[in-house]
Amino acid sequence: MSRHIERINSIDAKLNEEMGPTFCLAKWHHTTIYLHRGQTHSCYHPHPHDIPLAELNRNPSALHNTKEKIRERAEMLVGEKPTGCKYCWNVEGLSDTHISDRKIRNASIYTPERMDEIKKNPYDFKVNPEYIEVAFSNECNFKCGYCHPMHSSSFYQEVKKHGPVTDVKNHSVDINWFEAIEEDNNPYIDAWWEWWPEVSKTLNILRITGGEPLLHKTTWKLFDDLHNDPKPNLEINMNSNLGMTHRHVEKLVTNVSGLLEASAIKKFKLFSSMEAWGKRAEYLRTGLNLEIWEKNQDIYLRGVKNHITHMCTFNILSVATFPEFLAKILEWRKKYNDIIPDSEIDPLIRKIRFDTPYLKEPLQYDMHILPKHEFLHYFDTTLNFIEDNMDEQDVTMFSELEYEGFRRVRDYFATENYDDERIRQGRVDFYRWFNEYDKRRGTNFLETFPEYTEFYYMCKEFSEQDEKDIIARSE
Repeated sequence: MSRHIERINSIDAKLNEEMGPTFCLAKWHHTTIYLHRGQTHSCYHPHPHDIPLAELNRNPSALHNTKEKIRERAEMLVGEKPTGCKYCWNVEGLSDTHISDRKIRNASIYTPERMDEIKKNPYDFKVNPEYIEVAFSNECNFKCGYCHPMHSSSFYQEVKKHGPVTDVKNHSVDINWFEAIEEDNNPYIDAWWEWWPEVSKTLNILRITGGEPLLHKTTWKLFDDLHNDPKPNLEINMNSNLGMTHRHVEKLVTNVSGLLEASAIKKFKLFSSMEAWGKRAEYLRTGLNLEIWEKNQDIYLRGVKNHITHMCTFNILSVATFPEFLAKILEWRKKYNDIIPDSEIDPLIRKIRFDTPYLKEPLQYDMHILPKHEFLHYFDTTLNFIEDNMDEQDVTMFSELEYEGFRRVRDYFATENYDDERIRQGRVDFYRWFNEYDKRRGTNFLETFPEYTEFYYMCKEFSEQDEKDIIARSE
């Protein structure tokens, strides 16, 4: 067992004994805040919830310390399982050997001081979190199919032009029920800057997301603020699709290099997103040009000489060909092995990293609507590929933790059983969604994903039967 897994298990056992088996430090010290929507959640697994402006008027820390989170903290302290955290309860329900994100986050956030603070204070005390992920805007040059117009201005404009996908039940992408607030006149951004002087004193990691943060004015304002008022103990992370012009990435390199050289920040880490390669990746992420993307990755890695992490939104269309993307990971690890310096803390940390959380929504992208007997072998092929290229002591190969990360995806696919109606609806939506997707975006699903041909026509039959059933019920 690797020492990374040993540490996760050790801290998990300690917290189970001290705080109970459902305790998650993320509810206190980890938050994602969507300032363009006025919403938050403790991590990206629970659904976001609204931040009441009335609470912000009393205390800008309500960007994180909402009444809903405080209620969930109270539940965890007495051993209950908040319903929004179902992702981790499902993983932990597979077996004691599976490592959930709750356990990983507990290990990454844990310090004795943080635990003492939680123990000595009432459950509803106002926490200044150690980790904040913040989106300043939904402006984005991509419109990934499993995303939503509230996160992407490009997707929003498409729906504004063509309307919602009305015959899909679970992802109609209707835009009439929410408002994306502009950066220049946003009370949540005002509250952010009001909270910033206080929260930045104790904040360890600030992660900027979007939309596409390199297109947001507030991102560059934050960099200017850090140049003028350094935070030498703060680590800045950024999620970027790396799909814009090279000058944006070159500007990022200039800012990051300057901040690091002046010790104005402690560290900088970049996160991008990919879960396929070639024409499949460009189909999944409309707006992606792989040639531009790979060049931008190269500009960043050679300019900042720092690690990059690829967040894989593992979904139904990743299943058949995921090893193609993993082969690129191995290629990049070898290519940049001598360019990125070894970590002073841990020379065995992978220099091109990836994670494999699986997508739960929208339903037509959920892997669980696939027939298990026909698609499970793809998971086994991927797992075998990782195992065949795994060496804990070689940073150009896969690690045991990466193997375990995908093993839980494989096992969850094999054991999770949706009821017949959910599977039926997911397959109806699959056919109708991608049929409309191709019309709107000039793409061709079957040419891009020939491995899914039989499944596609199965879903077409479900859709046609659904239409017949509707007609029969109306007669």
